[in-house]
Amino acid sequence: MTAKNETLRQHLAAVKAGERVFENAFQGIIRMILEPGFEKVVVNGKTTYDFNIFRTGRKHTIGMYDEINSFVSFVKDAAEGGSSKEMAFVLVGEPGNGKTFFVEFLCGKYRNFLQGRNRKYSFRFLNMEQLGNYGRIREIDSETYEDPMILAMNLFEDPEESRRFIGEQGFSDAEIETLYRNYRPLGASTGYILNEIRQYHDNDLEKVLESIAILPVPMSESLGTLTGKYPAKDKITSSAVDLLGEESIQRLLHLSDTNNPYRFDLRRGALARVAGGGIHFSDEIFKNKKDLVQVYLGVIQNRAIEIDGYKWPIDSMIIATSNNSEFNRFLAEKEEAPIVDRCRICYVSHNTNYRMQEGLTAYAIGGESKTTLTKEVLHQDPNLNYAASVGVVLTRLPRSEKLTPIETMKLAAGEVAGEKSIKALAEVIDTLGQEPDITKRFGQRGLGHRSLGRSIQILKESSETNEGRCMVAYDVFRSLERVVLDYVVEPNERAKYLEDLKTGKKLYRERIMTEMFNAYMDEPFAIKKDVQNYVNMIIGIDAENLGPDRMWKYKDPQTGELKALKIDERYVKSVEERIGLKTEEQRASFRTSIRKIYGQKISVDPSYDFMDNLELVKAVTDVRLKSDIAGAGSLIGALANRTNEENQKLYDRMIVTMLGKLGYCRTCAQKTIEYFCTQEDES
Repeated sequence: MTAKNETLRQHLAAVKAGERVFENAFQGIIRMILEPGFEKVVVNGKTTYDFNIFRTGRKHTIGMYDEINSFVSFVKDAAEGGSSKEMAFVLVGEPGNGKTFFVEFLCGKYRNFLQGRNRKYSFRFLNMEQLGNYGRIREIDSETYEDPMILAMNLFEDPEESRRFIGEQGFSDAEIETLYRNYRPLGASTGYILNEIRQYHDNDLEKVLESIAILPVPMSESLGTLTGKYPAKDKITSSAVDLLGEESIQRLLHLSDTNNPYRFDLRRGALARVAGGGIHFSDEIFKNKKDLVQVYLGVIQNRAIEIDGYKWPIDSMIIATSNNSEFNRFLAEKEEAPIVDRCRICYVSHNTNYRMQEGLTAYAIGGESKTTLTKEVLHQDPNLNYAASVGVVLTRLPRSEKLTPIETMKLAAGEVAGEKSIKALAEVIDTLGQEPDITKRFGQRGLGHRSLGRSIQILKESSETNEGRCMVAYDVFRSLERVVLDYVVEPNERAKYLEDLKTGKKLYRERIMTEMFNAYMDEPFAIKKDVQNYVNMIIGIDAENLGPDRMWKYKDPQTGELKALKIDERYVKSVEERIGLKTEEQRASFRTSIRKIYGQKISVDPSYDFMDNLELVKAVTDVRLKSDIAGAGSLIGALANRTNEENQKLYDRMIVTMLGKLGYCRTCAQKTIEYFCTQEDES
């Protein structure tokens, strides 16, 4: 049986057999989100849910936990018949923080979901020329892609007869009750035509059903069916027609009855195309002129397209985005309050987790292999992503008296920040959350994704990058400064961002110290091992089974095998001195805190390595550099002054390690060593 001639009875049988589904837009979307499952995660000290569907695909959403949770609970409430079904979901935030990306990602997922069993169907009236007053119009589709089940519920003038008809197709009373929860009348044109067909066939059910064909809703993205985007257009040409449709002169030439609501061409508007269980995405909703926003007012509340008193009920989720400044300007005009009242406003913040930012930075750098202007391969410094991520994330963190910028950054990424606990960060976020000015809240201001993209462009176009055939990490700070100076208008913000970039350079400096030590030791994870050794030593230092040889046997949590470690108290003490712990009490309390972290983290994540504890990593690096080569100063001296053979050999050996094991190219290896030899950005 071809899809064209499929009958209403066959469709009802397929729904009854579970081969097709009848549900509203919200029910479909929530099923799509919940079916792949979710995980519990802790973000900024609070438990939240991470939905798997938003974390799949080559380019997926990163972070946005609060926003996604708000969205899911909004859709769930609407699917269960709550007040959300008469509201629109509006994402408000700074430019370049992923609002539009999130909605387009959601629409893409929804289109993929509507395949096979979940496919949407609509209907078409056939043999219209028989009726005599439709000119040369032979077939008429449902203007708003109404579901055949809606047609079945309205097949007879008497609702009871329609129920009986559905019951005859094998549905039980309980199933019919469930179906009728999503009941809505037919749209004006469909209802009018169905009535004419009934009269023409003198209410002969079989003949009426022969005039109806069931067909799948077209899925082409470019048609804007099922997921449609309406961008804010210019003030002069945009009108309600773009949303609702208008009278069609072409149709009036065929229709002899001028009262026929089919004279309105609804598909000219964006709403009718998504009215059959789709998603309507209004980009920059508050940039539209007032009369269009007024149109939205009716659509959101009544879920119907209304023209000249005719109504077409719609079933779609309305999701919108808006810029902070546009939204504030809109709120200032008090008479516009009713529309905001019908919206669930969700404030979208920038990503403040620098670990996650590395994924977003990878998007900005791009996945394709890069080339210079002369088509030679362009290398990426292995620290480029880290430097760029830390730089932009620091600009997004508000200043606080309780925490330094670095502590805030580490806590926001779920890492250890000395004595400061995640509670301190949660308090800062809560305090800022009381601010009536949205832009002062946590993560609301800062360099967005587009600014990051610009800085990568500036880095690529510079002559140093093209000549050296490498995007060197340190240069990204220069291009970020350029972006701040050129694009950030407010002086206070500009000063703060430039200060944040200086902090970023200090963190980059500490990272380079570690890299240099790894290169010197000719091993990619030399520092990691030494940090691990320190942690294991302070755990075993008081062990009862320590012999005079100070050897301690322990079980490695990562591999589960038994290992032996010689406890070197001199090494432990020198690390603690480097951290600045002078007295026994200070040492004891530091060791206790490390053991506590070990106890908490290892049980959850056996591969935890303490490398996020910057203070400890820096101290271990300094001690090892000092004991191995009589001080970092002398390594700097040896690398800077390569006049004698010994120093040159050391330099060459380090370069070979950096090239072979640490992912550097000759340009960034030399530049990194050069930077290490200067005193720049010493904290």
